[in-house]
This record gives sequence, structure tokens and C-alpha cells, in this order.
Amino acid sequence: MSDNITQAPQENAEKDPSDWVTGDEPMTGPQRSYLQTLAQEANVDVPDDTTKARASELIDELQQKTGRGQ
Repeated sequence: MSDNITQAPQENAEKDPSDWVTGDEPMTGPQRSYLQTLAQEANVDVPDDTTKARASELIDELQQKTGRGQ
């Protein structure tokens, strides 16, 4: 039996947050929740008006700082 499922190319699987069409929108609920957890562990504050793109960048930064997501 053959699978005819076509997968999207992986070469552009991850876009730079500054290139996101919706990057200026408010961060999502899951981003807010995870950022709050990371920020608490890293002892930093995250502004309530953080955008989706900035939240993604902060998540990456705080994962490095806290050792999560490795």
C-alpha cells in the first residue's frame, strides 16, 4: 500500500518573526502562558502588550537563559 500524502517542503519551515504577516498582533494565549512560566524562572518581566513576533523572540531568549527547550 502506498501513501499519497504530500508533505510541505521543509526548507522554509521556520520564518524569522520579523517576517510574519501577523507578527504585530497581540501574542497568543499559549505564548502568554509559556512566557509567564519562562519569565518567572528567569526573573524577568514581560510587557502585557507583547506582539506575537516579540513573544516568539522572547521565548527563544528565555529558553536559552533557563535551559528549557533544549
